[in-house]
Amino acid sequence: MNTLKYRTLKNKVFFAIVCFFAALTAVPLFAILGEVLLKGWRQINFAFFTEKTPTTLDALLAIKSDNIIPGGIANGIIGTLLMVLMASAVAIPIGVLAGIYLSEKRTTKFSAVVRFVTDLLQGIPSIVVGIVAFAWIVSPLKSYSAVAGSAALAIMMLPLIVRSTEETLNMLPNSLKEAGLALGTSYSSVVLKVLVPSAFGGIFTGILLAISRVIGETAPLMLTALGSSIIQWDVTRPSSAVSLLIWEFYNDPNLQNMIWSASLFLLLLVLTLNIIAKQITKKWRIQ
Repeated sequence: MNTLKYRTLKNKVFFAIVCFFAALTAVPLFAILGEVLLKGWRQINFAFFTEKTPTTLDALLAIKSDNIIPGGIANGIIGTLLMVLMASAVAIPIGVLAGIYLSEKRTTKFSAVVRFVTDLLQGIPSIVVGIVAFAWIVSPLKSYSAVAGSAALAIMMLPLIVRSTEETLNMLPNSLKEAGLALGTSYSSVVLKVLVPSAFGGIFTGILLAISRVIGETAPLMLTALGSSIIQWDVTRPSSAVSLLIWEFYNDPNLQNMIWSASLFLLLLVLTLNIIAKQITKKWRIQ
């Protein structure tokens, strides 16, 4: 009887310790959210999303009169949107097709090489990717641009899309492919019209996670997009991004109040993408 009580007590203690450490993992997230929210909400208004960044003089005058800093981060939002869209247009087709190949040709030597290179690419520091994009695009064209920034982001997105596509397709039962081929459907049609739609949830989740991974990158964009104080629609010209604006605000004492608002926007954007990815995963879970 004493042994049973001891084992029961030990299980309860162990369970309590596990719950404590599990809850502890959420503390940094809520601490960051709370800090950014408390310090960043004051600058959030309509102008914050529709106007370009203010000048140092405008910020200084606003601070002295105890008003919120005028202007916003529209140039950063537009720049981020353009670069992420261009990067996605390159990385998504290549990544999905590469993932399909790795899933269908799992045992070939070439697929092993591609898989190894993909994993290696995922571990390369973002600043190194920025240097490579600078050497390949900025230096030959003699100009910083959103195109160069999107190239760096596309390189960083590729590994996650490739691996998520491969892993999702590997989870599909072989009976799906066999049934399609047994009905006389061509191999390409089975892959594109049966396997890929069945794995859509996992593939799309991987794409969203890849976007959320690069949307806050600063180092590669400093070497490729450079930044812009105006709303720039020309992708061949230097362009801003929200992450770049945060760095610029940090270096200007009069604009440091804008750091928290821009960080709040970026944080909520990344959290939203991750929540959407989780919901898609639940809805399209492979049985």
